[in-house]
Amino acid sequence: MSLRLATLLALAGVTAITAGCVVEQPAPHPRRVVYVAPPPPPPPQVVEVVAPQPPPVTVIEEVPPPRPGFIWARAYWHWDGGRYVAVRGHWEVARPGYHYVHPHWERGQGGWHFRVGVWVAG
Repeated sequence: MSLRLATLLALAGVTAITAGCVVEQPAPHPRRVVYVAPPPPPPPQVVEVVAPQPPPVTVIEEVPPPRPGFIWARAYWHWDGGRYVAVRGHWEVARPGYHYVHPHWERGQGGWHFRVGVWVAG
């Protein structure tokens, strides 16, 4: 094989390897973004606790010394479906313009009704 033919074949091979195929991609279309909001959470379930018998006398607890900016929510009795269980007191962050009504039991129709601790304006 002549030098000229070998050079020509080498040049053709390099050209074929480096040329490759060129494929043009079409211009991208703007994508439409759709946001689907998740459904709102279900409303909180309110369960009224009614006990057939009155709660024991006040829960005995050691009330800690006052803390600025907080009030002590007293311990209370929780009805556990068949008996009362004491729940320890805890700190609540004070809310200016409101006063705290501690958790308590009230006698009502059908038994003893539990009222949760709430903040009341005034």
